[in-house]
Amino acid sequence: MDAGAQLVFLAVVGARFLLPLLIPRFPLPAVLACLVLDGIDQTIFQSMGYDPPGYQGYDKAMDVFYLCIAYLATMRNWLSDPAFQVARFLYFYRLVGVLAFELTQWRPLLLVFPNTFEYFFIAYEVIRLRWQPTRYGRRFWIVAAALIWVVVKLPQEWWIHIAQLDFTDTLETVPWFGPAVVVALLAALAVFWLVVRPRLDPVDWSWRVAPDPLPAEMDEARERGAWMATYGRVWSTATLEKVVLVGLISVIYAEVLPGLNASGAGLFVGLGVFVLLNAALTLWAARTARTVESLVATFAVRVAVNSGFVLVGEWLLRRGDGGLDRGAALFFVLLLSLITSLHDRYWPVHGVRAFARQGAATGV
Repeated sequence: MDAGAQLVFLAVVGARFLLPLLIPRFPLPAVLACLVLDGIDQTIFQSMGYDPPGYQGYDKAMDVFYLCIAYLATMRNWLSDPAFQVARFLYFYRLVGVLAFELTQWRPLLLVFPNTFEYFFIAYEVIRLRWQPTRYGRRFWIVAAALIWVVVKLPQEWWIHIAQLDFTDTLETVPWFGPAVVVALLAALAVFWLVVRPRLDPVDWSWRVAPDPLPAEMDEARERGAWMATYGRVWSTATLEKVVLVGLISVIYAEVLPGLNASGAGLFVGLGVFVLLNAALTLWAARTARTVESLVATFAVRVAVNSGFVLVGEWLLRRGDGGLDRGAALFFVLLLSLITSLHDRYWPVHGVRAFARQGAATGV
């Protein structure tokens, strides 16, 4: 790979890690940008005359990462609890499927576990452009997810992962494919304009791209810290979710990172211990009013603390004739620190909204 191709490769991979960080503040534009980049990344490489070996595995791992940030953003931004619950199921269902695929390399698993969460997230944000999502109940969101699953994602997953067809290559090799796509898009637009649009509910507001504001009682670090001090627990559903998130994503990356010979089960357990340590430290900081307003500063502190844990672990391993891959350890420290920092910041926001919904339902 020459210097130009290497630079393009690093730019694309870097963008696939950095673009998702915009999702919590700019949900729809950022997710669409990630979706477009995911669709054209291999075309970019091929235009440079370079086909990265094993990029299919990297692609799936980076998909899981950016969708993880999107899932965490639902805690911060989404007001509809039924939509949130459906999104949570769809994301973790896909996460399990990607892990199973990486362990077995059996492609039909990606058809059984389709990436429905991605388009469900987009559908919610498109609705929120003009309508209040809380006006729709659980049945609406389940039906929406089912339609996306069956009508959109199953054909797409079959096209990409079973038939292993590429959109750009098909355009070049099948003369009628391009016109057929244009006709299909025009037909879909006509159905929407003539059939769907007249039946839409009256809009609730003008175009709203920015996410809904945080609850007034959760828009400062000291308030989130007070909530964590009152309701947070080390042994809790939130901690279990962080263990599963960090563990499964890390095992997926361990399967695709070159030169890493770590056991998947051992990595999952080891990172689970790190998550528990982080949860304990977060709860201690909340109860002693040691909160940090800046998310960047919180992330930096957590990276420093977790790096200290890694150094202690490396020292203990060397006393027993073991060793540690520092490069891989740094990658997993950054991944763990980012996911847990975002989860700890957004979980209280979701929690206080849940309390508000319960209060409204009971009249308290």
